[in-house]
Amino acid sequence: MLFLAVAAGMLAVAGAAQALYARAAFRKFLSRPWPSGPALPASVLKPLHGAEPRLAHCLATSLAQRHDAEWELLCAVARADDPARPVAEAAFAGAPQARVLVRPAILGENRKVSQLVHLAAEARHPVLVAVDSDMDCPPQWLTAVTAPLADPRVGLVTCLYLGVPADGSPWSRLAAAGVNWHFLPSAALGETIGQADGCYGATMALRAETLARIGGFERLLDVLADDHALGEAVREAGLQVVVPPLLPGHVMGEESFAALWAHELRWARTTRILRPWSHVGLALTNPIPWALLALALAPGLAALGVLGAAFAARAALARRVNLAGGERGWGFLAWLPIRDLLSFAVWATALYPGGVVWQGRRLLLRAGGRIVAAPAPTGSSTAKEAASR
Repeated sequence: MLFLAVAAGMLAVAGAAQALYARAAFRKFLSRPWPSGPALPASVLKPLHGAEPRLAHCLATSLAQRHDAEWELLCAVARADDPARPVAEAAFAGAPQARVLVRPAILGENRKVSQLVHLAAEARHPVLVAVDSDMDCPPQWLTAVTAPLADPRVGLVTCLYLGVPADGSPWSRLAAAGVNWHFLPSAALGETIGQADGCYGATMALRAETLARIGGFERLLDVLADDHALGEAVREAGLQVVVPPLLPGHVMGEESFAALWAHELRWARTTRILRPWSHVGLALTNPIPWALLALALAPGLAALGVLGAAFAARAALARRVNLAGGERGWGFLAWLPIRDLLSFAVWATALYPGGVVWQGRRLLLRAGGRIVAAPAPTGSSTAKEAASR
């Protein structure tokens, strides 16, 4: 027991040190020079699926870009009756640069990429910017993510982002906190020390000729982590990936704990498949659970001190990220241990093989992050339909 307590305590201390290092790296990331260069003509590609929380607001921010070059906003739905379609059409009333397309052809298991293939075929401009439907983009976003592409050495521009709860539910707040207190500082740390090799799917901007050179979006049709695969392909082509110090908002809306768990487990299992040792290393981003384990195994002042240090380090990191997002209150302290315990549970569960759920579909993960549809349970209506075909 003592050995396990010491091991857990050492992991907690290492995790506290990592949190302080990530805090410093996050500050350094935000101090990067702002992108400079001419405004480039661009086509913004936004796949839609369902009337997500605050979708109208996110579409409005995409339309409100201050960009000194021609640009267009193209959205696509897979079904004419998709609830996102009327929301987008209402948002685009009086905006000639914006269109909503209906493209029912499903080209691969990754339905988002399937829509990107359709959208890219309709784009009129030489720069393509793929952006998620739930992104709250500041007015300078489009210029910031396209300007670096004037340099022929740059092949891709991508963005980190802040989590923004879509509503006041605890599940949405926990989802946003997971982005802000775990993903964002860890990614900023990786970018600062040059070890991230990141491409963050919420925003991906590249020249159309670069996309054609690497095989188009088509090469990503059966890949779950399409962002990772796109960044890898661009780097293999000998081009740079730029991450400017811009933090658009990622609107996080989770209607239940089950939905939150499924979403985060999909992310975690994807990381484990693509970068198994990186996933193991994420154990250090959860020092509070390790400190609690040490205290449970060996109660005493030493274990309490480790717990206090872990909590203080994580609080300092969370506070710094919150300030970057304009949140100055201290109420987050009550959520911090809950969020860290949840992150630890997701991390531990993802160590074991299993499928993921995405847009209501159960998928199986294969080597390299490729996905296939999971077989329908025997006796289900889906299985019976498949057998009849």
